[in-house]
Amino acid sequence: MNAPLLNTIVIVGGGTAGWMAATALATALRGRYNIRLVESDEIGIVGVGEATIPMIQRFNTVAGIDEAEFMKATNGTFKLGIEFVNWGRQGERYMHGFGRLGQDLWMVGFEQYWHKMRGLGRARPLDEYSITRMAAKANKFMPARTDVGNSPLADIAYAYHFDASLYARHLRKLSESRGVERIEGKIVQVSQRAHDGFVDAVVLESGQRVEGDLFIDCSGFRGLLIEQTLHAGFEDWSHWLPCDRALAVPCESAAVTTPYTRATAHGAGWQWRIPLQNRIGNGHVYCSRHISDDEAAATLLANLDGKPLADPRPIRFTTGMRKKAWVKNVVALGLASGFLEPLESTSIHMVQSGLQQLLDFFPDRGFAQVDIDAYNDLTRFHYERIRDFIILHYHANQRTDSDFWQACANMAIPATLREKLDLYKSHGRIQRFNGELFTEVGWLQVLAGQNIHPDVYHPLVDVQSEEGIHDYMEGVADVIRQCVGFMPGHDRFIADYCKAPKM
Repeated sequence: MNAPLLNTIVIVGGGTAGWMAATALATALRGRYNIRLVESDEIGIVGVGEATIPMIQRFNTVAGIDEAEFMKATNGTFKLGIEFVNWGRQGERYMHGFGRLGQDLWMVGFEQYWHKMRGLGRARPLDEYSITRMAAKANKFMPARTDVGNSPLADIAYAYHFDASLYARHLRKLSESRGVERIEGKIVQVSQRAHDGFVDAVVLESGQRVEGDLFIDCSGFRGLLIEQTLHAGFEDWSHWLPCDRALAVPCESAAVTTPYTRATAHGAGWQWRIPLQNRIGNGHVYCSRHISDDEAAATLLANLDGKPLADPRPIRFTTGMRKKAWVKNVVALGLASGFLEPLESTSIHMVQSGLQQLLDFFPDRGFAQVDIDAYNDLTRFHYERIRDFIILHYHANQRTDSDFWQACANMAIPATLREKLDLYKSHGRIQRFNGELFTEVGWLQVLAGQNIHPDVYHPLVDVQSEEGIHDYMEGVADVIRQCVGFMPGHDRFIADYCKAPKM
């Protein structure tokens, strides 16, 4: 027989994570549960997650968010991928584009034919077989067309850049219209049940007691409930990902709004560039053991597109994850559950992923430990696999200009990443395990982009003739080139579809 149902869910903390949680739960639970969100205007928001990956479209669609209105409200732009500069060797650049790469031929993937033809000197750069990569380079954008059959125009995958604080505000308005109660106040005490340690209330500075059955901790790095109260523990990954600080600063917009994020490697870290309609978001992620804060700020400010619009804002962090994201009746989301630097724009996705898992394992008052354990196992799996992908960028470098990059190239890496690399080096095979976030195409683009190639290709490639493969690949590149020529410019598309009002 089922245990009694929950009655009240309390979300501790606002920001992107808190209001995404409020929106998702209000949408899914349809008024059956009381949902309260406690936040204080006195507590700042880190707000590094302004770039996203395509899965956010699913979140917005399920939440009933109109794309054009959301883009207008958040000064949003479109994103076709991430350009990486100086990650393999200084002066090199490559794009990690969304969506497909080429077209499969016979029994093996497109990339295997590319490996063979590259070795023969007859392949084009990988960019030319991807519509999103070629469109990004040309500053073109349009959403996928549904009326063009098997054309690459039907396969345009994209995400967004937006102002995270404005996104949270947009979600707040939507959540409150669906019954979420926002409570303003600073939490000064967390109350626990004496017999089992479950959280039963948070107490505000005003003396108000906010009671609940399930608590969602979106309190940021401090982890007010998950760590300070329930002592979940934190697993430090800084021996693999040594950057521990960031400086963030907006600057004036450039003449052209690029439909991609840029990550530029510097001497002891890297710089992000995220174009919005009204400004460009920039930041320098760096390792404080290899560069001073003043030097890091100077590097950041020297590499802006325009005049800075504020002073650089410092952020300190330790890369890693909570040993358990769900303890008793508390589930941690966002920075409260862990931190992976925003190199591949996964921060907001991990909130979305955590919410989906919470709905999959949604508890009753029994809070079955087997469900909690399964949630924690899945969370760990996804964090570790994203961690491996980010480590790959650092480890697969050939730079000799700094101790930082040489240390990254020579460091011991997780066994799961070593297994992935060994499999790839053997015959170019990339295996995606258990629905991990990054696909075979994502791994290929980073590996090839940073000059990591297999020793040999898949044997079944040779079922096709060399000339047949060459003609087929030339045909793919030619069709993509024509499709990109058909697409409108990114700025033009924004102006026609979702131009934000002047502030």
